[in-house]
Amino acid sequence: MAKEKIMKPKVLIVMGSDSDLSVMKKSAEILDDFAIPYHMTVASAHRTPERTRKIVKEAEKNGTEVIIAGAGMAAHLPGVVASYTVLPVIGVPIDSSSLNGIDALLSIVQMPPGIPVAAMSVGKAGAKNAALLAVQILSRKDRKLAGKLLEHRQRMSEEVEIKAKKLRKKQ
Repeated sequence: MAKEKIMKPKVLIVMGSDSDLSVMKKSAEILDDFAIPYHMTVASAHRTPERTRKIVKEAEKNGTEVIIAGAGMAAHLPGVVASYTVLPVIGVPIDSSSLNGIDALLSIVQMPPGIPVAAMSVGKAGAKNAALLAVQILSRKDRKLAGKLLEHRQRMSEEVEIKAKKLRKKQ
């Protein structure tokens, strides 16, 4: 019997709480669409800093190439993750506070110089774009993946054309 090939994760998706899953699963869905292996977990920059460090270091050892970190409120997770690695880190602000994610956005965007974090928009759109940015990063070394990304963009363009035609017919 042949052994099943286990794909090592190319992307780590980490979130500060399991309550962030409804947003961060949008990153996972995009990566699934592109058949990119990933690992998803929970780690808190404040409550489990050692776990966070360990997860990042293990991801590096296992060949992960990009990290997507989603966090709400003070949103320190993306910055803390970035402090442990030289891998690209993409921060997703989660809209989990009374400020609807603006606090998280500012926390991620306002990283002090020296440890950069790419900042996406707040919520599900940001989680989708984080995964698409990860695809772009990975596609620099993978022509097949770059082709899939171009096809994805072409489909989006075609969908807009279809919607425009439907709207014209209603007028």
